[in-house]
Amino acid sequence: MSHHLDSPLARQDPRLDISDVYLFRGAGGTVFVINVNPLSGAGAFHPEGVYEFKVDTDGDAVEDITFRVTFGEHDAGGRQPVELRRLDGADARDRDAAGVLVASGRTGEEISGTGGLRVWAGPAADPFYIEPNVITAVKTAVAEGEPVDLGDWDPAAAANLFAGTNVSAIVLEVPDDVFEVPTIGFWGVTVLPTDAGGWRQINRCAHPLINTIFHPDDSGLASDYNTTQPGQDREIYGPRVRELVTAAVAAMGTAADPADYARQVSEAIFPDVLRYEVGTRANFGFANRNGRALQECAPEVMFALVLNKAVPLGLDHRAATGEPRAEFPYLSQPLPTAS
Repeated sequence: MSHHLDSPLARQDPRLDISDVYLFRGAGGTVFVINVNPLSGAGAFHPEGVYEFKVDTDGDAVEDITFRVTFGEHDAGGRQPVELRRLDGADARDRDAAGVLVASGRTGEEISGTGGLRVWAGPAADPFYIEPNVITAVKTAVAEGEPVDLGDWDPAAAANLFAGTNVSAIVLEVPDDVFEVPTIGFWGVTVLPTDAGGWRQINRCAHPLINTIFHPDDSGLASDYNTTQPGQDREIYGPRVRELVTAAVAAMGTAADPADYARQVSEAIFPDVLRYEVGTRANFGFANRNGRALQECAPEVMFALVLNKAVPLGLDHRAATGEPRAEFPYLSQPLPTAS
């Protein structure tokens, strides 16, 4: 899995569980995607929840722009009202700031906003794919400091764990000139208000599989990761990642200096922010990571990065559910019979 149901906190309400985020060039600008509610898309969006697209414009892993999406209750036809607000500077980091309303409408429809913004929210086929035997073997190798052991698993029998499933998606397209910088960083966040009047961050996501690979999904570590900020990553999580990668790489014999390689891995994935050169083709690859396009084989990239060795899934983009659309909102149509 990527960040599908990645922690006890996220599993409390799947509507706030971010499965994946994407960042790529669209027909009208830069496209940001936050997918939640994995496995079915049922229930759509939390009417009290806050869904935030965090954008860093100066490389310090602190948001300079926040695009905040909120939803209302379902109407008789099952649709929800949608509001998109923009917050800049200090307000981008203040959840009590009102921001500026830039678009409003309802789920399931293309919503045009001020300045050429477009937003859409609704069900879509899950573009992520992974082989359960392979991710289990990789997680075990990292946790135990052992070589990856796939036993008698046959790649010819590889199957997508998320085949035939839907997500609830929020798609935001922003004209490139909004950013005024050549490179941006992005991560997605979900938040709920607390009874005490504050806010609780439920989930965050940028690079795929970070929490899944390094933190057991039934652990407090996984929940804690979702409540912190990217700027804290190297200090809080860097030591654990370096320890785990050092042991796994040493066991596999894939680096002459496992500790130094582990340091490089920590520096590559933290802060956990998806970087993208505005206006270019996205590519989440082995040699270069620039945003993330739909249906890229992100798990193989992350496995190779962490272990310094290719670990094939036995799958490619053809294993993904549905077929991405060429035009906004780009994601595949949902499957009416999705499990």
